[in-house]
Amino acid sequence: MSAGAIIALVIILALLVAAAAAAGMLILRRLALRRRVARLDLRPLTAEQRGKYCRDWTSAQEMFVDSPAQAAEAAGALVTAVAADRGYPVGDHDQLLSDLSVHHAPRLGGYRRARQTTQSGAAKTEELRQAMLAYRALFRDLLGPLVSGAGQPAAGDGADVTSAGAPGARVAPGLGTGGTAAAGTRQAHAVPEATRKE
Repeated sequence: MSAGAIIALVIILALLVAAAAAAGMLILRRLALRRRVARLDLRPLTAEQRGKYCRDWTSAQEMFVDSPAQAAEAAGALVTAVAADRGYPVGDHDQLLSDLSVHHAPRLGGYRRARQTTQSGAAKTEELRQAMLAYRALFRDLLGPLVSGAGQPAAGDGADVTSAGAPGARVAPGLGTGGTAAAGTRQAHAVPEATRKE
């Protein structure tokens, strides 16, 4: 074997070892993060907290028509408040994102973009509407299922709230979802579960 081939083999082996070490470090960090989150006092929201947050969310959505930037800021603040009430430490935003990644990873990309949009101060209405949708996705995830007095999810309850005007509520046809029109130009009216025809 020539000296060039031996050098190439050594370089390839060194790269493989480095890649394995980097992958091992990522796995160890992820495990440490999971252990950290497991030690947090995470808890479901009470029915009262959930109801209050759903009303607050509806108010933020309704605010979007007249003040999109203020509505997006309110939505971001609601996500943080729900996370705090669920037991996540919210003092360090980067740590909050890491902690949320353990149970809510699919929603964090949209949440990061929403925060950037909200904090830019120069976002267009469509960008703010997209931010509201991303905030709503994480908000719904954080609400979690309604918990009965026995600490179990209530019968028939999913992660979406289905009371009129709340996230996940059905809305009148043509008006979009979640309490505002799809384009954010007028308020939608939720169709109560008992009167809705399928």
